[in-house]
Amino acid sequence: MNERSFINRRVGGACQWGRRGRWVGDVDRPGSSGNVRTSGAGEGADGRVDERGVAVECRAMESRAVRRVLVANRGEIAVRVMRTLRELGIESVAVFSEADRRAAHVLMADRAVAIGAAPAAQSYLVIDRLIEACRESGADAVHPGYGFLSENAAFAAACAAAGFTFIGPSPEAMRLMGSKTAARAAVQAAGTPVVPGDSGPGGAGFPDADAAVRAARVIGFPVLIKASAGGGGKGMRLVADEAAFTAAFDGARREAQAAFGDGAVYLERAVLRPRHVEIQIFCDTHGNAVHLGERDCSIQRRHQKVIEETPSPAVSASLRAEMGAAALRAARACDYVGAGTVEFLLAQDGAYYFLEMNTRLQVEHPVTEMVYGVDLVAWQIAVARGEPLPMSQAELDTRRRGAAVECRVYAEDPERFLPSPGTITHLRAPAGPYVRDDSGVYEGWTVPVHYDPLLSKLVTWGDDRASALARMRRALDEYMVRGIRTNLSFHRRMMRHPAFAAGEYDTGFIDREPSLRAAAATTTTEPSSVDPPPSASPASPAAPFGLALAAASIDWSSHGNDRQPVASAPSTGPSAWRRPRSWRG
Repeated sequence: MNERSFINRRVGGACQWGRRGRWVGDVDRPGSSGNVRTSGAGEGADGRVDERGVAVECRAMESRAVRRVLVANRGEIAVRVMRTLRELGIESVAVFSEADRRAAHVLMADRAVAIGAAPAAQSYLVIDRLIEACRESGADAVHPGYGFLSENAAFAAACAAAGFTFIGPSPEAMRLMGSKTAARAAVQAAGTPVVPGDSGPGGAGFPDADAAVRAARVIGFPVLIKASAGGGGKGMRLVADEAAFTAAFDGARREAQAAFGDGAVYLERAVLRPRHVEIQIFCDTHGNAVHLGERDCSIQRRHQKVIEETPSPAVSASLRAEMGAAALRAARACDYVGAGTVEFLLAQDGAYYFLEMNTRLQVEHPVTEMVYGVDLVAWQIAVARGEPLPMSQAELDTRRRGAAVECRVYAEDPERFLPSPGTITHLRAPAGPYVRDDSGVYEGWTVPVHYDPLLSKLVTWGDDRASALARMRRALDEYMVRGIRTNLSFHRRMMRHPAFAAGEYDTGFIDREPSLRAAAATTTTEPSSVDPPPSASPASPAAPFGLALAAASIDWSSHGNDRQPVASAPSTGPSAWRRPRSWRG
């Protein structure tokens, strides 16, 4: 089945492409009159669920209508948002660059609009083109996803000025939390602990190395030099002593200027061997604010997360409540509305310090959804409509159950963690009870060089951490990608590492365990030697995105107290899924 066949089969009708790359008119589904709708909540309804996850009677909307949403993003997050939109009976609009003309999110959407050339700076990062795409498609709201313009206050303001509902916080909150120095001052005033440091004269960063080194002496070495305008490890330097300070300061400023257009940097005392623990928060326009527990994101390479889990092995129930309260104080400091994440450094002595606030939905939000049994994108849409939060803090605290872990599957060299673009010639994603694969690719898709190489997010749930990890080991052994290099072998090794299994790790774990990357490198080509089952023969016609759609299904039908996950024991030997000729016995 080719891409066009997939579209026609999915919607039960035909569609046409306009000259500018958008679909002309609405596509019909069986029984429809032209407008794309599903059997979920329709116009004038909110599609809320009660505390048991059971649909309740839809009621008339009390404020802003959200009937057609433009997803200003690509890849797996765009697909993930569109799934919720379809369940709520809301039409989706995709935007795409020339490189993404046949991307999974374009196939998934009800409408699609071309926005420019392959480089993000000429397409996904051009505010005017996205606003024009909203007008052309008739969208009344915009979901920014994560990355790209998701935390860009100017984009949120442009949407509001053009009359489109921005599904996210206000531009003012984004500006405040987008400046690390201003955010530190705001949350500290609200009573949220911050790492001891110095934001420079007037809180605007340090103008030169001389002023900064004087502040570093007061703070005490080692110190971190950090970019005021950014994150993701860019513009960050760990400095052990004064002799190395000037070179590190100049390098951090150059990198920050190149990455964010702002070379301002500030100083923090270095917290040695910390954990990176974040709190998911949600606020509405009615004064309600809740947190949905923590996520441990300490397994990182180059200061970028690769594995996340909840609950954190290092966080007790009392510490969770304390950190949750601190996160909500930070949110109230900027009159926050919508989904957000407050990130903390958790020291070995149990002290925690505000790191930053992400004013968007996080990449790793699925682990929270798995443990709480909620749809955070649906919550975002409800809040954007002006509705109150669906649950109170007390309801959420009693709803929390089990443990979940997420592995980010990248098209990258597992030894050096460098991108590995190319065509996916064979794809087999895992499935089974409590396995979720949020994918943005399909067999036959060519991974472009222009964007982040994330292929999918593999998530598993279990009654406890041990069962969630066991299920992840099984799922990783089932996962197979051919044609490109991936970090799947790295994840398989990590899930079997004794220290990780015991929950004994921190943000420097990968750097201290070179065997993880070396071992991954020796097994990188292993999947290419597997004989696939007859039903998945590479010679058979590919079903674009079909495997990704099927593998992303998850059985939540028994989310109540009687839910019994499938038992799964740790695997220590080679998997039959990866062993040559294993399909023939």
